[in-house]
Amino acid sequence: MAAPVYRGPFGRAQAERLLWRAGFGPRPGEADRLARKGLDAAVDSLINPGRERLQGKPPRVRGHRLAPADAWGHDHLWWLDRMVRTSRPLVERMTLTWHDWFATSNDGVDSQRLMLRQNGLFRRNSLGSFRELLLEVTHDPAMLLWLNGVENEKGAPNENYAREMMELFTLGADRGYTESDVREQARALTGWARDWKYGRPYFHYDRNRHDAAAKRVFGKTGRYDWRDACLLALNNPDHASYFVTKLWSYFIPTKPNGATQRALQRIYIGGHKIQPVVRAILRHPDLYTGPRMVKPPVVHTAGLLRALGRGIDNDQWVWIATLAGQRLFYPPNVAGWDETRWLDTSTYRGRWYASTYASEPKAIEPSYKAKHSTDPDKILEHAHAFWGKPSLTPTTHALLRAFARKAVTGAGGERVANAILAENALRQLIAVSPDLQTC
Repeated sequence: MAAPVYRGPFGRAQAERLLWRAGFGPRPGEADRLARKGLDAAVDSLINPGRERLQGKPPRVRGHRLAPADAWGHDHLWWLDRMVRTSRPLVERMTLTWHDWFATSNDGVDSQRLMLRQNGLFRRNSLGSFRELLLEVTHDPAMLLWLNGVENEKGAPNENYAREMMELFTLGADRGYTESDVREQARALTGWARDWKYGRPYFHYDRNRHDAAAKRVFGKTGRYDWRDACLLALNNPDHASYFVTKLWSYFIPTKPNGATQRALQRIYIGGHKIQPVVRAILRHPDLYTGPRMVKPPVVHTAGLLRALGRGIDNDQWVWIATLAGQRLFYPPNVAGWDETRWLDTSTYRGRWYASTYASEPKAIEPSYKAKHSTDPDKILEHAHAFWGKPSLTPTTHALLRAFARKAVTGAGGERVANAILAENALRQLIAVSPDLQTC
């Protein structure tokens, strides 16, 4: 039985949701263009986007190009720029997904260069084979440092990567493995080393550090090495269900029903391919008819900039991202970001600042002599158009309209100045409204 496919209307609202969940929101007019394609063609255009073209001006901060491998915060700015300018939003969104799935922080790696190298690994494998992705991640230098792979050697196995590979990456906590399996998998994963050459680290496999003796994993005995450790986890009966459920959660906030779960597992088991599972999720009715999801802070910020056609032109986005709770390359721990913290009294401040800084360069200067509409409905219409006319619920629209009517007061020049201030405020209120914080 195939996975269910959405057969309802595919208009602007549905295209908008697709662009937010499978990317970073629409550029002006993009939702309408995508809606005209119909669901299947729209999804296919995201799944198979062709060669990447970064649109718009390259980022410059204080008159200089970014130095993502060296300058503080420029790694975050570099990736945020890609999210804003990419012509392949789903590829970039999946890169973000794998960054959270295989959460690695520069707090432990201490090398922006190695973190960027890992970021490229995620991008190359974004929609390819999960088997190849797991194998590459296992000997990725940033991961070898983050989860102590280079400290895992014959006679002194380090269990960190073995445990997280099963608990977080492939099987789920307390599913399909025992503490004995953790210890034996750690032995299989021994052998990776870091040495130094010309003052730089280089990572390699040293057979003298590998425990070549027999190990017993998941009830089977063999002289397993690091590749075997990965494949044993992938072939564990509990892997497919974990994979499709976790991947689903990045796109849809409710759990898949039993029939959908089984259908997605059948798609995935056919070769551990990521793309066909993502395609099935993006065509599923639950994506279009289910409840809204809170946008991750970096997705919200990138979407605001895409809507405005604004690039990365200052470094304020780094501290704003920290306030909002999602600085790229710095997930809080190996489990990744906690999406239940995306909207709370602490992190919401960062979203407010992001909305302010995104629109600030285009703020209208208040003036008693300016020629500007003082009609509250027109002012709201202009503020809505400023962000590309995103979908607003009737409740949000009514509240914004009531605000506009109360804010435009006075007569003559005073009324004009107040109308300008009201329009600036409406832009901010739209950006921080529940409708723009969720999708």
